[in-house]
Amino acid sequence: MLVLIVWVVVAVLAVLALGVLAYGLLGARNRLARELAALERDVAPVAAQLQASLAAATEARGRAALTRAERETSS
Repeated sequence: MLVLIVWVVVAVLAVLALGVLAYGLLGARNRLARELAALERDVAPVAAQLQASLAAATEARGRAALTRAERETSS
């Protein structure tokens, strides 16, 4: 009888420990999701500015190549 009580107590403690572990992991996952959403909000303007800068640089490079080609053909 005593062995049965000990096993029941061990099982209850194991379930409790697993519950605490699961609660902590779910909380950490939710915090990580919030942090990632905040990071995306913070990075979005910088990414848009970077894309605009890259487009402007590509356009400027194209104009410079065109100007260089015009100079070479007029010489």
